[in-house]
Amino acid sequence: MIKNRRNGFWLRTLFASLIFIAGCANSGPTIPEKENTTGVESGCTPEKINSNQTVQSKDDSNEPLWLKAAKEDFAKWPRRLLDDSKETFTRSDNITALLLAGVASAVMDQDADKRVADYFDRHQKLRNFKDESLNVIGHPTTHFAAGALWYFISAQNQDDFNRERAWTMRNALTITWLATTGLKLIRNNETPNGKDFAWPSGHTSSSFTVASVLDEFYGPKVGIPAYAVASLVGYRMIDTDDHWASDVVFGATLGWVIGHTVAGRHKELEVAGFQLVPFIPITEEPTFGIGFLKRF
Repeated sequence: MIKNRRNGFWLRTLFASLIFIAGCANSGPTIPEKENTTGVESGCTPEKINSNQTVQSKDDSNEPLWLKAAKEDFAKWPRRLLDDSKETFTRSDNITALLLAGVASAVMDQDADKRVADYFDRHQKLRNFKDESLNVIGHPTTHFAAGALWYFISAQNQDDFNRERAWTMRNALTITWLATTGLKLIRNNETPNGKDFAWPSGHTSSSFTVASVLDEFYGPKVGIPAYAVASLVGYRMIDTDDHWASDVVFGATLGWVIGHTVAGRHKELEVAGFQLVPFIPITEEPTFGIGFLKRF
């Protein structure tokens, strides 16, 4: 069963909002110009030196804070992406989880997938607005756009704590997208409605990556609702014949593994909601300890 989607309107609206907000960020706080204290060197007149420094200061002051932060983070991104990927796909517990999910997918592909698809054809629940809403909510493009917006706002406000978490979300989503796309190209099987590249489900893997990162960072109060939404996205992919049940099972496992591993690797150690930081008091004898920091 092939359905016509109207994703274009939703995605264009989302990106237009993102561009508008990013453009507004350009009017945020800027770094003040430094006073000119450079002396006159041979062959250069004071007028030329002052003119060059004025242009340089003006260019620096007009550069938005989020752009400066992005330049710094993008310079470190390849190494960080490689390290996060190695950590994810070399851990024995992650390999075991993915192998089990792969075996389950292979077993389901024999007969269970068709029986599940037949059942959902007879008992379809999601149509029209509910169907389209979950399609947009679970789309990887939506997740990347929301993560980018989180990063831009945090960087522009010089909120390094949320800037780091937003960048971690971006890393996890990138690894998930690369892994999902690679597996789709290798497997290249058809969906129930005749589309290509079924296994695994990209909507499901990306949604579970987001839920896993949020769960790792903020605990079950945020994680449980996020997992509920991700599960609805997976349900929607089967209900609308966009994916087999095995596509969703492996996609959910892949997203869960990547999200928890990447976020856990970069999460700061916390105890009862307090961040642990080194504490060195000013005393006559050298001493050190551990402090508890809470953000309000």
